[in-house]
Amino acid sequence: MAMNLGHQIGTLSGKQIPTEFAAGEQPSSTTASPSVVWKSPAGNLRSNSPQENASPPMLTPPLTPSTAGEWSYLINLQMLRPDLSVACQAFATSSPLEMTVEEVAGTAEWTDGGRKDEKKGVSVFVMMPLDSVTNGNTVNRKKAMNASLHALKSAGVEGIMIDVWWGLVEREAPGAYNWGGYTELLDMAKKHGLKVQAVMSFHQCGGNVGDSCTIPLPKWVREEMEKDSDLAYTDQWGRRNYEYVSLGCDSLLVLKGRSPVQCYADFMRAFKDNFKHLLGDTIVEIQVGMGPAGELRYPSYPEENGIWKFPGIGAFQCYDKYMLSSLKAAAEAAGKPEWGSTGPTDAGHYNSWPEDTPFFKKDGGGWNSQYGEFFLSWYSQTLIEHGERILSSASSIFEATGVKISVKVAGIHWHYGSRSHAAELTAGYYNTRFRDGYLPMAQMVARYGAVFNFTCIEMRDHEQPQDALCAPENLVRQVGLATKEAQVPLAGENALPRYDESAHEQILKASSLNIDGSSNDREMCAFTYLRMNPSLFQPDNWRRFVAFVKKMNEGKDSRRCWEQVEREAEHFVNVTEPFVQEAALALMP
Repeated sequence: MAMNLGHQIGTLSGKQIPTEFAAGEQPSSTTASPSVVWKSPAGNLRSNSPQENASPPMLTPPLTPSTAGEWSYLINLQMLRPDLSVACQAFATSSPLEMTVEEVAGTAEWTDGGRKDEKKGVSVFVMMPLDSVTNGNTVNRKKAMNASLHALKSAGVEGIMIDVWWGLVEREAPGAYNWGGYTELLDMAKKHGLKVQAVMSFHQCGGNVGDSCTIPLPKWVREEMEKDSDLAYTDQWGRRNYEYVSLGCDSLLVLKGRSPVQCYADFMRAFKDNFKHLLGDTIVEIQVGMGPAGELRYPSYPEENGIWKFPGIGAFQCYDKYMLSSLKAAAEAAGKPEWGSTGPTDAGHYNSWPEDTPFFKKDGGGWNSQYGEFFLSWYSQTLIEHGERILSSASSIFEATGVKISVKVAGIHWHYGSRSHAAELTAGYYNTRFRDGYLPMAQMVARYGAVFNFTCIEMRDHEQPQDALCAPENLVRQVGLATKEAQVPLAGENALPRYDESAHEQILKASSLNIDGSSNDREMCAFTYLRMNPSLFQPDNWRRFVAFVKKMNEGKDSRRCWEQVEREAEHFVNVTEPFVQEAALALMP
């Protein structure tokens, strides 16, 4: 006798899924529930990127991912499974879609993908759109969000990552917090059984590669920066960067009677107080923003207004009066007061290459001089101390809540093969051919029991422009060794949207942390996938993604081949389609 749909899904998931309910009975939270039925949106979907499934362009750096160009992707809705087309349709329209039945919680899980009783493999989280919460403090595309969270849970995803924007929550006045949309969004995640990585985003959205929306710093912070432009990071030409308040004034009462670090701490404390009922259960991680794009770095390569283009070396950001004051004090303490009036003036421009500059050239470059060692040590140590101040506050605030704290570090892989590693140096990472710049950061993170989160995990060396001496694989390996020595957990993210098996295989390889032949018991503690969007729900992309999540959850000790996992994924996708349709129809009035 052929198995019914409930038995088929139960076989795949290892759970008994009932297919019949008594009159008036609703499925419980532990059983599969139907998707919802949607009305088709009006209007056409327009395409700006017809080659979405191809490998991404090479000349793109690993900045904080965003959704630029993703929502306009051309989707053949007839080819999609009904439950996935819900998410695609809703994301592709600017107005919310109507539902013909009430939303129902729960999913049909493909196990080993949800929360595991015994830890094995690498849990996968998925980044939410940058604009998941609107300027009006409501959930953006609510119907789409519900449908998409349903689909992600069914694929075995552990949870989602959400940017909690300082510029939205504390927008109007100091201490006036509006958690509106986040309350609703976090409740939705809990309803679907998804864990949450909450990012304390103290930076501006907009101005980095791919930023698809603009969320500036709080209004009252911008007012203070307008009064005192030195609160903004500044380059040697006097150009100000308003993505993030300069770390030079971390401890100064320059923001309406509070210091920037006090503002960040108060924000995190208010978040904890407002969502304490979700901490440790639904909210399992707090990623603390520490700079532009949420990363612990200087804004050395801003894309806004075409200032910087990949693979330029970037520029030092130490010319506001507060940073220069710190530099002067450090020079005097070193017995070299003449070094304290300015940063390097021979380090080229944002789009220079190392060998075009006296400071970064491989032979006789200033970076390898006594002055260079002094300046770069001060520049990088000041950044690490900034991270430590914020991390100290976060660890204290979230102590005993059951959540992990994490810090994000950028994967600056271009010019990595040069001696000076110029692009890393301008960002504040004192990493050269002769010095490990990631170990001090890993040690700082380890002191607080936090997680070191790193990007560009999906990249391969040969995919990048060789003339720029890009080496993402070597960079990931170096970070893996540094975190191992510091005994700090390592988590990863992909830097660019990738849906191909080549990228998935590279992520699997990198997340296994088989670096030096002695890492048999070590894997990444989590991986966050960029990003939930219509392209992810394309039939082929979705099938590959489901298989990828399964493989990640199984861990590096799995002996099963990729083809076997993909066959199981294909069967799961197919068998879920009629089940979701049937359940939805059964609930219609």
